[in-house]
Amino acid sequence: MTAKTATLSRGLKSRHIRFIALGSAIGTGLFYGSSASIQTAGPAVLLAYLIGGAAVFLVLRSLGEMAVRDPCAGSFGEYATKYLGPLAGFATGWTYAFEMVIVCLADVTAFGVYMGFWFPDVPRWIWVLAVVLVVGVMNLFSVKVFGEMEFWLSLAKVVAIVAMIGAGIAILVLGLHGDGGPVGVSNLWSNGGFFPHGAEGFVLSFAVVMFAFGGTEIIGVTAGEAQEPEKTIPSAVNWIPLRIVLFYVVALAVIMSLNPWQNIDGTGSPFVEIFASLGVGSAATVLNVVVIVAALSAINSDIFAAGRIMYGMAERGQAPAAMRKLSRNGVPWTTVSIMMGALLLGVVLNYLMPESIFLVISSIATFATVWVWMMILLSQFAARRRMSPREAAALKYPAPFWPYGQIVAIAFMVAVLVLLAFSGDTRIALIVGAGWLALLSGVYVLWGRPRTPVAGPAGQAERAEAEPAGAEAVPVARS
Repeated sequence: MTAKTATLSRGLKSRHIRFIALGSAIGTGLFYGSSASIQTAGPAVLLAYLIGGAAVFLVLRSLGEMAVRDPCAGSFGEYATKYLGPLAGFATGWTYAFEMVIVCLADVTAFGVYMGFWFPDVPRWIWVLAVVLVVGVMNLFSVKVFGEMEFWLSLAKVVAIVAMIGAGIAILVLGLHGDGGPVGVSNLWSNGGFFPHGAEGFVLSFAVVMFAFGGTEIIGVTAGEAQEPEKTIPSAVNWIPLRIVLFYVVALAVIMSLNPWQNIDGTGSPFVEIFASLGVGSAATVLNVVVIVAALSAINSDIFAAGRIMYGMAERGQAPAAMRKLSRNGVPWTTVSIMMGALLLGVVLNYLMPESIFLVISSIATFATVWVWMMILLSQFAARRRMSPREAAALKYPAPFWPYGQIVAIAFMVAVLVLLAFSGDTRIALIVGAGWLALLSGVYVLWGRPRTPVAGPAGQAERAEAEPAGAEAVPVARS
């Protein structure tokens, strides 16, 4: 069934979108990747999360401004096409799909690590294969099923994190001791200081910290299937500051208070390790269930987001027409199947290099994520500059601090990309990222450009579908 006989279903309610955003923001980056950032910066990583979170908030507000004004399935890929040009839109859309594949590879890898807590003798790749198949199949159901599943998975994470914070505070008040050493808030400054690795460690931590926020831009992708995007998108975006403070800063502050930061070695989830070292076995077991749920939720969101962005690109003629095919339930089953196939690479990588795969994948994902955020900011900047004062005043959800906040955020994103070059572990991300963008440019010249609106021989119907990059050009996504 093609896009001409079926349409994307507007089945996502406000609570769905709010928790889909949570599913992307609270996942592997917090539950597993935070170990690497803690080792790099020590307790100062709390400040890094606050600064990085503020920058991401500006990105999401910029995206929210465009999504409320022009909700569409292609989201920021369409906005980049419209305001920055066809090549920018082509590269942004495919880089986001690439980002979701890489982030999802990190998520499925973390899932395998978590299962090792109970089954240390079972090869990790087996768990990776199982989760790819199960979550992939779930994404073939209607968007309402996806939304409900993501709502409950994310709700479980929220409840568990709040409970963990409460339990951690109780342990701090009671002054319990575990194998890792004394507990207390003083652990945040008494083990080499708040900046144990100095300014260098603090700055370098941003290369890992920004990975944790990857996927939050899915809020824009959901606009094409939101029932009331002018209400649901602002509501979801406005939750971001609270999430950052509560789920990252407070949770990690409790973790590092329960155990000195240098004892968090990254062999598993620091949340599980802490309670296990304190001798609270049942809590460690429950938390391992939670981090598994978190991984499932993140994988679920990643597959959804990549599928929708590829669908939107196919609508603009920037991806093969087969990606426009929808199931009877209005799900782009072709793109979901492509994601499942791509994720099988994670099975192979976890078989070949189980020890080093996560850091490599997360650094590449950081490059793709930050590059997409930068394109979102540039698109909004270009869009706002095109508006008349009357149009700008009529915006229902304008981004704050215009234009200086956007300029600072763009400079911050550029700085994070540069930081990747200063560590041997993350330098590969720049190499892969530069190669990826060069590949996309070549593909665009050879294949993508003839399918854009400027091409003559593409056919009248296809040009009509590809011509405007805004949502008004994609009636399929607005039904």
